[in-house]
Amino acid sequence: MVPFWGFLSAVILSSCVSSWPISDKPIDPPTLGSQLHQLGLKFGWRNFSCSTCKIIFTTLDISLNVDSSQEMVASLVEKACMKLRLAESNVCHQTIQLFKHDVITAWVLSVLRPSEICGLILGKDCGVWDIGSDWNISLPSKPKPPVIPPVPPPPGSPVSRVLFLTDLHWDSEYLPGSPVNCEEPLCCRKPPFQNGLIKDKKKGPFDRVYWTGDIPAHNVWQQTRADQLNALKTITDLFRKYLGTVPVYPAVGNHESTPVNSFPPPSVHGNESSDWLYHEMSQQWQDWLPPSALETLRTGGFYTVQIGPKLRLVSLNMNFCALENFWLLINYTDPAGQLKWLVDILQEAENQGDKVHIIGHIPPGLCLKSWSWNYYRIVNRYESTITGQFFGHTHVDEFEIFYDEETLTRPVSVAFVSPSVTTFINLNPGFRVYQIDGDYPESSHMVLDHEKHILNLTEANTKALEDPQ
Repeated sequence: MVPFWGFLSAVILSSCVSSWPISDKPIDPPTLGSQLHQLGLKFGWRNFSCSTCKIIFTTLDISLNVDSSQEMVASLVEKACMKLRLAESNVCHQTIQLFKHDVITAWVLSVLRPSEICGLILGKDCGVWDIGSDWNISLPSKPKPPVIPPVPPPPGSPVSRVLFLTDLHWDSEYLPGSPVNCEEPLCCRKPPFQNGLIKDKKKGPFDRVYWTGDIPAHNVWQQTRADQLNALKTITDLFRKYLGTVPVYPAVGNHESTPVNSFPPPSVHGNESSDWLYHEMSQQWQDWLPPSALETLRTGGFYTVQIGPKLRLVSLNMNFCALENFWLLINYTDPAGQLKWLVDILQEAENQGDKVHIIGHIPPGLCLKSWSWNYYRIVNRYESTITGQFFGHTHVDEFEIFYDEETLTRPVSVAFVSPSVTTFINLNPGFRVYQIDGDYPESSHMVLDHEKHILNLTEANTKALEDPQ
């Protein structure tokens, strides 16, 4: 996911242009092709250098000033993609056609200047951009309660087993034995293959399931809304079939939408909005979530639900903090009011003596700077209330530690980041089972331990006729 973003950012954000003038001298669009033709590079997003980025965006910006046709801009970007050999020609074409409307619309309405574009795509060494400028979420004036250091639960206390699944990336066209090397970004595919994804309950029973998104495969250049909704329904049905009555609490991943990473704030209406996705999620997940949770899910893709006598769950839509979400170029200050909503939920939980688990897809350490900083402040303020944070997205086994704001030496919280169910580059598929302080009076509801289960692909491929372990 993260390596793939490098390819994707070069291709997709190259189709973003604004109406901000950056030169008085006209540049003939064919000049772009003639300059890029000299590069003679192989396929790969690393071909998108800083100098090439500046050539492209200078040309595209002037082109949009001369002619606002999205088709013309898309044609220029497609030529650049093929000349740079960022991907195979059909991938360039399908990607640009899929992304052109949403990305160009968001870019034209954005506050970012062309001089900042290459810094956004390639990093500060190529330019400076200020979309991450500071903004603050107001915290309640009520003083923070005294911090009581956690202690182990009494011997024999109940323990909850929570199955954690993330980044399934179900590919309906996966084919065992197909070539692992191909010119498209995703291989091992075609023809359609029915994937029995969740078949093994031997590691159960589970008290509940946290599922933090990324349902569809990585073929982002050719996905339609129908494809995304089919993946959503297929995997949800598999959860019901193999997990039965175990409650499941989902979070929205960045791959659920199409184009990928396209999550407009609720202020965007009509066909460009995310209503088509959130409403289907509310239909598919209505057996797991109460009406109050479904209401905010339909509005912004986040919700809260009481999952125990003194335990609440908050599911955040982390796409509202993601650098890759190009709709945030319009407004990146607490999109959808989600962090303000989170503060209200946490304050209510504190008032009632409840503990809170937070789930989401993208770890907060990978968010836009100001969003991440505000979230850090919130975790610090409610460290006695938030007793578990669970994320995915990176496909690897990680954790993030939060420290107190005063000294930055005392740990106050941990965000667990779990490996992906899908395979990835040099990665085995895996999942976790958390052992959490269970439901009883004075429970901390903190993580006590966890199991990590992986499939060793190297071993499995050498024993193709045996059942994988």
